Amino acid sequence: MTAAGDDQRARADVTHTWRSGPGDGWRGAADVLGGYDVAVVQHEYGIYPGRDGEDLLPLLRRLTVPSIVVLHTVLTRPSHAQRTLLEKIMAVAGAVVTLTDTARDRLLAGYTVDAAKVSVIPHGVDTPAVDPARDGAQPHLLTWGLLGPGKGIEWAVRALARLRDLDPRPIYTIAGQTHPKVLEHEGEVYRSGLQRLTHLLDMAHLVRFRGDYLDRAALSGLVRSADVVVLPYDSREQVTSGVLVEAVAAGIPVVATAFPHAVELLADGPGLVVPHQDPAAMAAAVRRILTEPGLAAELTGRGRTLSAAARWPVVAQRYADLARSLVHARPSALDAVAA
Repeated sequence: MTAAGDDQRARADVTHTWRSGPGDGWRGAADVLGGYDVAVVQHEYGIYPGRDGEDLLPLLRRLTVPSIVVLHTVLTRPSHAQRTLLEKIMAVAGAVVTLTDTARDRLLAGYTVDAAKVSVIPHGVDTPAVDPARDGAQPHLLTWGLLGPGKGIEWAVRALARLRDLDPRPIYTIAGQTHPKVLEHEGEVYRSGLQRLTHLLDMAHLVRFRGDYLDRAALSGLVRSADVVVLPYDSREQVTSGVLVEAVAAGIPVVATAFPHAVELLADGPGLVVPHQDPAAMAAAVRRILTEPGLAAELTGRGRTLSAAARWPVVAQRYADLARSLVHARPSALDAVAA
């Protein structure tokens, strides 16, 4: 999927590009996908053209092969149009995947969908957990991912200001480029506001902004250098977070606001959950991890146990099994002629 302003040149491993915008680009995408055995569709709001991404529906209807639709967001209060569209998409799909139990429960409770179609397959992680690469100097707090309003990083900066008495004082790295959609409409307003806040709180010397793109090796090194990963998201709808899964798999203790995926994964698990927009509670949780004897090691151990089922080879096998079941259940050409 590309949008206006994107580099339209396809890499060697890109089979087809669907250019966003008015028109019937879904036709070409559907025809290309029809050359494979199964089409796996990642569904997220804001990706596909049309209102609420409605151009995905005719693509699915045009497909001549089974489809697996992976839902990254399941809204508890969708608009009528959002609910109707998603229900139509799920009706056409051969199988529906949610990444968490919470998302599946929301889906079955709030939408009309065939429960037999729905599977839970967790978000995968790339590498086995390894020993963190901390240097033993200042405690290191980390948030990473695409930046934009709603990330709640301002609350984490305010929480850091409440840890002034720790010796040595923690440093906080905010790593990630600004989300392309945010950059298109607002520029770097959010990042600039965060930088102003660090100066107002006299914390600029303790907060590091990294806006460069990090490849897998560089990101892995950065994550392993952290003592605590802070996920201060404002959202109360977020049923899946790849950053959360990656942090847990890396064995880094997590402090997160009570968004659904964090509540599901961290309850009695590898981190601490705090209320939204509450820097005092966030600071208290970070303080516990940094100062309470044995707590960080305990959280790390829980994370490694939980993340074993989310290794990409395990996740990939579950998708392969699901795809195979769809292919085997598909009527043969001979059956179709007979019918």
